[in-house]
Amino acid sequence: MANGRSVVKVRVRAIAEGGEANRAVTELLAKQLGVPKRDVRVLSGTTSRVKQIAIDGDPTKLGAMLRKITAATPDDADDRTDI
Repeated sequence: MANGRSVVKVRVRAIAEGGEANRAVTELLAKQLGVPKRDVRVLSGTTSRVKQIAIDGDPTKLGAMLRKITAATPDDADDRTDI
């Protein structure tokens, strides 16, 4: 991103109607991070492609899981990985 912050790029097949895409994103992140769905929520960007997500849990464990699932691949020149 332009401000230098790290991001995780997520793609879901759900349509952006009635909150379906936001729900799919939070469910995907919960599954990948091994936390209950209730612990993942959209803080901002509910109607935008760019979202800020909050995930409740142990910051050390969550950080380790995020690093694992976003491990850079040769195609990721900008530090973003699809999960």
